[in-house]
Amino acid sequence: MKTIKEWGFRALTVSILLTLSTTIYANEIEENKTDSTKSKISASLGVDFVSQYIWRGQDLGNVSLQPTLGIEYKGLSLSTWGSVGISNWADTKELDFTLDYTYKGFSVGITDYWFSTGSYFQYKNNKTTHIWEGYVGYDFDYIAVKWFTNFAGNDGLNADGKRAYSSYIELTAPFRLATLDWEASLGIVPWRTTLYGNKHFAATNVSLRATKDFAIKKKYHLPIFAGLTANPDSRKAYLLFGLSFKI
Repeated sequence: MKTIKEWGFRALTVSILLTLSTTIYANEIEENKTDSTKSKISASLGVDFVSQYIWRGQDLGNVSLQPTLGIEYKGLSLSTWGSVGISNWADTKELDFTLDYTYKGFSVGITDYWFSTGSYFQYKNNKTTHIWEGYVGYDFDYIAVKWFTNFAGNDGLNADGKRAYSSYIELTAPFRLATLDWEASLGIVPWRTTLYGNKHFAATNVSLRATKDFAIKKKYHLPIFAGLTANPDSRKAYLLFGLSFKI
C-alpha cells in the first residue's frame, strides 16, 4: 500500500508539470510573434512525464521525467535527452547525446547513450557504460523507416560471446483518426543480441500511440498521449500514459 508521503509527492509532481505546461505554451504564443526576425539557428527544450519508461519494447523503468534540449541549423542538430525515475529512485538514470543531419526525408546520425551505472568519463570498451549507435532513415510522409546499429561501447553479445553490433529496424506510420493524432510502429531486431534479449530475428516492439492537444481557454495547451506497446519476443505488453511539454 502506498504511503501518504508517496501519494503526496506524486500529486505535487503532477501539479508542477501542469503549471509548467500552461506557462510554457503562454510564453510560446508571445515569442512566436517575433520568431520571423530571429536567427535561422533554432533551439528547443521540453520535458515528458511518463507512467512507465518503455524503449523499443523493453521495460527500463517506472514513472519518469525525461527532459530534452537541442539546437538546429540548416538540418544539422545536436540534442541531449535524459531520464530519471521519480517513483523508484533506484531506476537507472540515463543521459544521451544525438548528432543528426536531416535533408528533406533523409536523416543520418549518431547517438551516445550513457547509463549511470558507471563513470561518465570511462570510455574503454570493456569498462564503459556508454553505447554508441549510428542510424540512417528516410521519411516517406506516410511511413518512416530507420535502421539503427551499435558500433562501439557496451554493446550486447551474440551467440559466440562476441560484439553483436546490435541492430534495430523501425517502421512508423502516422495518421489522424477521430480528432486524435495516431502513430503505429513496428520494431524488429534482425539477429541475436543480449542487448535486446532475443535469440534470433524477432519483433520486439509493436505499438500504437494516440496524442491529443487540449486547448484551455484558447490560450493554453495541454498535450497528452497514451499508447499500447507489445513485445512479441518477450511476450509482454504495456499501457502507457504521458504529458509532453516542448517549446
